[in-house]
Amino acid sequence: MLDNNSSPCTLSERFRGFMPIVVDVETGGFNAKKDALLEVAAVTLSMDSSGQIFREETYHCHVEPFKGANLDAEALAFTGIDPYHPFRMAKPEKDALQEIFRAIRKSLKQNNCKRAILVGHNAPFDLGFINAAAQRCEIKRNPFHPFSTFDTVTLGGVVYGQTVLARIAEAAGMEWDHEAAHSAVYDAERTAELFCLMTNRWQTLAQLDDTAPTAFG
Repeated sequence: MLDNNSSPCTLSERFRGFMPIVVDVETGGFNAKKDALLEVAAVTLSMDSSGQIFREETYHCHVEPFKGANLDAEALAFTGIDPYHPFRMAKPEKDALQEIFRAIRKSLKQNNCKRAILVGHNAPFDLGFINAAAQRCEIKRNPFHPFSTFDTVTLGGVVYGQTVLARIAEAAGMEWDHEAAHSAVYDAERTAELFCLMTNRWQTLAQLDDTAPTAFG
């Protein structure tokens, strides 16, 4: 726990050595082991000298369905993704994950953090697909904590009384583009903005209240 009269000066200090990475995936269904992973977006965060966090870099890959992957017609209609469209410039699953993981490991090193922790909206869903794909591709160096997450569904319910991503954003005073929603990049970046907004709001309140901790843990 940190002294309430001071702000954490690094992400590592703010989250006990963990690096929050905001992730959104688009998929061919709800079963992480059987359904295709089609898009991955990851957003890194940074922190200013006052302890406020903000969105930094976005990394994104279109992903080719793995061999034998299920593609649910309703899921594809919902996302509007054509998995085999030539202009998607999709990468094999292993190549896509390794590219995203390299960027995350670089951010971990820069911020002196020991492990990434996935931030998502319904975060267990995103983490489940990331973990299943990493296992399928036999990637040993998965930077994410295997089961712990920060979920903006819970945070949004506590702070704004809303659990749907679009409604939380509107309650927070953010603009929401329904046409752009359900792409991995758009949803990840909006989720990142909300996570920063809610975390910074708590940080500010904690600094005003000398009985409240300024860090998780």
